[in-house]
Amino acid sequence: MAQDTAPISFLALGDSYTIGESVSETERWPVQLAADLVERGYSVKSPKIIAKTGWRTDELMDAINADEQLAESYDLVSLLIGVNNQYQGKTVTSYEPEFEALLVKAIELAGGDADRVFVVSIPDYGKTPFGKEKREQIEVAIDKYNEVNKFFAKKYGVKYFNITPISRRAAFQENLVASDGLHPSGEMYTEWVDLMISKVARMLKK
Repeated sequence: MAQDTAPISFLALGDSYTIGESVSETERWPVQLAADLVERGYSVKSPKIIAKTGWRTDELMDAINADEQLAESYDLVSLLIGVNNQYQGKTVTSYEPEFEALLVKAIELAGGDADRVFVVSIPDYGKTPFGKEKREQIEVAIDKYNEVNKFFAKKYGVKYFNITPISRRAAFQENLVASDGLHPSGEMYTEWVDLMISKVARMLKK
C-alpha cells in the first residue's frame, strides 16, 4: 500500500502518442497509468499533459516554456518525443541536442530528481496501415532515433521503457491500431502501461 501522502502529480510530455490521438481520454496511456497507480493504492492527480499531434522536439520545448500553468515540480515526469522529427525529414543529428535539452528540462520539472523521470521509446508507425508502403525504411529510422533517446536516458540515469516491440506487433494485430490506421489503439496503450506499471510504482516508493 502506498504511503499516506499528498496526491502524486504526473506530468506527461510528448506528441500524438501521449495525447492519445484517435482514442478516448480514458484510453490515453498517461491516464491509464494514473488509474493503475490508483488501483495499487496511490492517490494520484489527473495527469498534466503537454502534448499535441505533430509536435517535434523543438515545438514541445516551446510549449513547455510557454505554459504558465506548470507547477514548479512534479512527482513523476514522462518524455516521449521524436516521431515527427523523423516523419518531417529532420536528421537524427539535429534530434540529439533537442532531445537532451528536453530530458534535462524534464528532470528539472521533477525537482531535479532523475529517479522520478522516465523516457518512453518511439513506436514504429511503419507497422500500421498508414506506414506499410515504407515499412522497412521507417523501421530503420525509428531504431536510430531510439538509440539516441535510450543513450540520453542512460546518461542521465533515467528509467527507459522500450515499447517499440509492442508497436511492431501492429503489423499482424489489427486491434493494436486505432481507427485512423496510424496511431495506437487503447489496447496497445494498455500493453504499454502493463510494461511500465510495476517499475513506475517502485520509482514512487524511493
